[in-house]
Amino acid sequence: MRESKVLSYIKDVLANMPEAWLSQTTHRLDVYDESQAKTQFLVEFESLYKEQNSSTSALSDLPTAFDYIRLGHPLSCLLEWTIAKFNYLPSKNVISFTSKTIPILAILRKNLLDNRKTKIIYINKLPKFFDIEILKNVYGYKFSVEKVNKLEDVQNYDESTILISQKDEIYDFNFNLNTNIDFFINIDSRFGSFLIVNGEQNESYISEIQHVRRRETIAMTPANSLDALKSLIEQHTYKNNRESAEINKTKVEASIQKVTGTKTKVLLGSSGLSVQYAILMGLIQNSLEKHKGKNIKIIVPPNCYGGTNDQARRVAACIDSVEVVDLPVDGDNDMVQSIDLVLDTIANEDAVPYIIAEIPTNPRVEVPELVKLKDVLSKKRKTKEGKAAIDPVFVLDQTFCPNVHFLGEGEILSTVKTIAYVSGSKFPSGGLCTAGYCVANKKADSLMTGIEYHLKLCDNEATDLQLGVLAKQLPSMNQRIKDAYKNTREFVNYIAETLPEAKINFVPDELALKGFTPSVFSLDLPTKGNTSIEKESYKRELNYKLIHLMIEKIPDESKHCVSYGQLKGCYWTIPATSTQGTTKEGDKDYIVRVACAPDMDVELHKKVFLDFVKNI
Repeated sequence: MRESKVLSYIKDVLANMPEAWLSQTTHRLDVYDESQAKTQFLVEFESLYKEQNSSTSALSDLPTAFDYIRLGHPLSCLLEWTIAKFNYLPSKNVISFTSKTIPILAILRKNLLDNRKTKIIYINKLPKFFDIEILKNVYGYKFSVEKVNKLEDVQNYDESTILISQKDEIYDFNFNLNTNIDFFINIDSRFGSFLIVNGEQNESYISEIQHVRRRETIAMTPANSLDALKSLIEQHTYKNNRESAEINKTKVEASIQKVTGTKTKVLLGSSGLSVQYAILMGLIQNSLEKHKGKNIKIIVPPNCYGGTNDQARRVAACIDSVEVVDLPVDGDNDMVQSIDLVLDTIANEDAVPYIIAEIPTNPRVEVPELVKLKDVLSKKRKTKEGKAAIDPVFVLDQTFCPNVHFLGEGEILSTVKTIAYVSGSKFPSGGLCTAGYCVANKKADSLMTGIEYHLKLCDNEATDLQLGVLAKQLPSMNQRIKDAYKNTREFVNYIAETLPEAKINFVPDELALKGFTPSVFSLDLPTKGNTSIEKESYKRELNYKLIHLMIEKIPDESKHCVSYGQLKGCYWTIPATSTQGTTKEGDKDYIVRVACAPDMDVELHKKVFLDFVKNI
C-alpha cells in the first residue's frame, strides 16, 4: 500500500516537474539557505507529498536541494527519498552516487581516520576497477575482503561491515535480513550506486560520506536519477547508446585539443573536482613509485576555491607522506615570488613538489607575470646535500580562462611539467552539466596514464549524457567567452566611473589583448567607520545590500550563484560564504564576486547599480 502511494505520487511529480530540474546544474538559487541546504528541499517536498500536491508551480517553488549537483539536486534527492520510503528509512540514510566505487572509498576513509577496521563483503563480484592493492598502498585504506553467496552467510564481525551487491533492482536492499551489516551498497550498471547507512550507531558517517560526494565525485546525475525513477514506476526501459557516446567523446576530445592547443591525451571526468582528485592520486602514486621514501608536498593557495583547498587537505589527512603547503598568491602576495620561496624550501628538504594554482586567481582575478612564472618553475634547485632537487609538477586550474593556450608546443608553459584542468560546469557546458577535463603538455604526458587509472578506479569518468552536452557546447565556447568578456568589461567600466572609490579586481586591458578574457570580477566596496571592525561590518552589510538589490530588481537575470560561464544572466556571490566555505577564516574574502554571461541586459544592470550608488 505504501509503495503504491509513493509510486503514484512520484509518477505525477515526474509528469509535472520543472524542466530546470533536468537541464541545469543549479535550481532556485534565489531560495537558498546554506545552513538548511541538506534538509530544506525534502522537508518541503514531504509536505507536498502529504497534501498530494504535485503541481508544477508548487514543485518550482521548492528551495535549492543541497548546494550544487555534485552534492545533490532535486532528482537525486527525490530518488533517495523514494528508496528510503520503500525501505522504511530516513531519507538522509540513502545516498546516491554516479560512481560505483566512491561510496566504498567514503566509508574506508572515515574508518581510516577513526582507526576502525573494515570488512568488505560482496555477492557475485567487486566493481570492475576496485584495485585492492592500490587502495591499500596508495590511498592508505585498511580493509579485508570476503565473498559470500547469500546475505544470510554474513557473520557478526567485530569491525565495520560493507555489503556490496551488483543488481539492477535499485530499491531492493533486503537490509532487514541481516543486522550484522553497517552499510549496504547496491551497484546499478546503468545509473551508478546507492548506499544505505544502516542503524543509528552509523549515522555519524552520513555527513562524512556526503562530503566525499561533494569533494571527490558527484551525486547520481539528474538524467540518470530521472531514468532510475522512471524504471521504478515502470514507465521506462533504459537504453544505453554506447556508439553515440563514443562519437561524442571523440568530438569532445578533438574540441578540447583545439581549444587548448595540445595534441596529448584528453581525460574527461564527472566534474572538475573528480578530475582534480584523479590528478592528485595519480601524481601521488607516481611519487611513491619513483621517489620512494620521500615526502610529498601539495602546494595550494590558502584562499583558492574551497573545493581545491579542502580536497588537497583531505588527501593529505589520509596519507602519512603527504603534506599541504600554503602558497600565498593574492593581494599583497606575488604568486611567482611565493612559488620561488616554497620550492626552495621543499628542495632543501628533498621532497616532491606538486603545485595547484588558478590562473587567473580566484577571487582577485590576478594573472602572474608568465615569463617569470616559467623561469621560477624551471629553476634548477639543490637539496641541502647538494644533489639535484626533484622538479615540480604544475597543476593549473584554468577554469576562468579555458581558451588560453598555456601548454601547446612553443607556449609559455610548454617547457615545464604542467597539467591543466577545467571545470566543465562553467564555460565548456554553459552550466548544463558538471563534467570536467584535463590535458598535459608533452613534458607531463607520461603522467596522464596514471591519472587516467585513478579516474577509472574511482569510476569518475564523464557520463554519456555529459559527453553529449560537451559535444554540443564546446564548439561555441570561445565565442561565448568573447561575448561574456565584452559584457563584463562594459559593466566593470561603468562601475569604475559611477563608484570610483570601489576597488575592482579585474584583468587590465593589456592582459585581455593577450587572451585573458574572464567574465568574472570582484568588487571591494567603499566603507566607513571609526574602527577596522566597524569598517568591515559596514562593508559586509553593503555587499549584501547590493546583491539583494540586483536580484530583487532583475529576477530574470541576476541570481545568487557560485558559478560562472552560464549562458544567460549575471551571477552574484560572496566567496567567503560560498566558494571558500572550508577555507580558514583569516584567508576568506568578504567581497562581492560577479560573473556575467554572454546573454545579459547590461544596460538594466547599470541602471540598478546606479540606484544602489545613489542610496549608499
